[in-house]
Amino acid sequence: MAFQCQRDCYMKEFVTSVVSCSPDELKQEVCGKKETLKGFSVKLQDTILFPEGGGQPDDHGLIEDVPVLRVTRQGAEAVHFVSAPLEVGQEVRVKVDWERRFDHMQQHSGQHLITALADAMFGYKTTSWELGHQRSTIELDTPCMKPAQLQALEEAINEKIRAHVPITVQLLSRDDPAVEKVRSRGLPEDHAGPVRIIDIEGIDANMCCGTHVSNLSHLQVIKLLGTEKGKKNKTNLIFLAGNRVLKYAEKSYSTERSLVSLLKTGPDEHIEAVDRLQKSVKLLQKTNLSLLRDMAVLIAQNFKNDPQRGNFFSMHKKEGDNEFMNIIANEINTEETLVFLTVGEEKGPGLFLLAGPIKPVAEMGPRVLEMLQGKGAGKNGRFQGKANNLARRGEVEVFLQQCFKHHSSEEE
Repeated sequence: MAFQCQRDCYMKEFVTSVVSCSPDELKQEVCGKKETLKGFSVKLQDTILFPEGGGQPDDHGLIEDVPVLRVTRQGAEAVHFVSAPLEVGQEVRVKVDWERRFDHMQQHSGQHLITALADAMFGYKTTSWELGHQRSTIELDTPCMKPAQLQALEEAINEKIRAHVPITVQLLSRDDPAVEKVRSRGLPEDHAGPVRIIDIEGIDANMCCGTHVSNLSHLQVIKLLGTEKGKKNKTNLIFLAGNRVLKYAEKSYSTERSLVSLLKTGPDEHIEAVDRLQKSVKLLQKTNLSLLRDMAVLIAQNFKNDPQRGNFFSMHKKEGDNEFMNIIANEINTEETLVFLTVGEEKGPGLFLLAGPIKPVAEMGPRVLEMLQGKGAGKNGRFQGKANNLARRGEVEVFLQQCFKHHSSEEE
């Protein structure tokens, strides 16, 4: 069967009844972490909430006041995952998240139009596509696409949008000869019911289960952002359709105004201004590194010239790098002196270096690593790495002084 959402993609509310409700779990990823939600899987007599399919994500919405967190298709049925149970046989009102739905309609119909014209104009077949959260991607069966082709394609696309070309939906039986004449990447194995054909008048006819606009004019506008190298001999075409173009323009303008304020130049001069800043920063970084190297030599010489110096030298500096620390260690005689150096945030992440006689460094290094919650390794009297937390630096100093003193007394 075709769901109500497929028969009327513009319907925002729908009254139906609950067929079944059973406890279930939903596994999802939130901020990179996998979570398992407990809830209920609900089947309805019919639905206006589209289950994912055809490269299109599922709809969100409400069944009465219960949020629908996921909709999937099982054969001829749609399964709605909800957080609260619903009574079997109960008559319910289903509401669709219209902003999300219409966005998906625009992107999906836009993909059909782009795919059809890329094929007609250049013979580039679509091998797959992805409706992304912010932008969508069409994989074309060509190793590259020239800028002139991209421009010509975008102009042709928007010309069709301005022509108010209608889009109609046909439901055909699987054995209808007309099915063989339409563009398709094949039906899923568990397909049930009639074959659904999306027909953009005079441009394209394609098998599809997704939701679509009824006229190309409802796409408003399509912007081709560019291409990226795809899989072997493929090109990814990135696009925005409809309201996403408006949001992109609004965000771009806001960014432009912020840059005008920061760079004190007009929009046409932003690239030159940023280029000048980058060159200036690189020069300053180079000068800073040179000064740090000179400072490292002076720090080491100052320690060596101190008549009161002992056999332990420790220092922390916010600015610096591994080279800075290694210069200090190289200038000090670490065969007799234990050197502990850190750079970075005093109570945050940074770098460390432990240098000195081979045996004590090898023994103390792992403990230092543990105390600084870091990662590193050592050999030949050097142990260094990254520290996730330098807050215990003082404790490390005490530990090193005590252990090195013990080692020195044993050798005597």
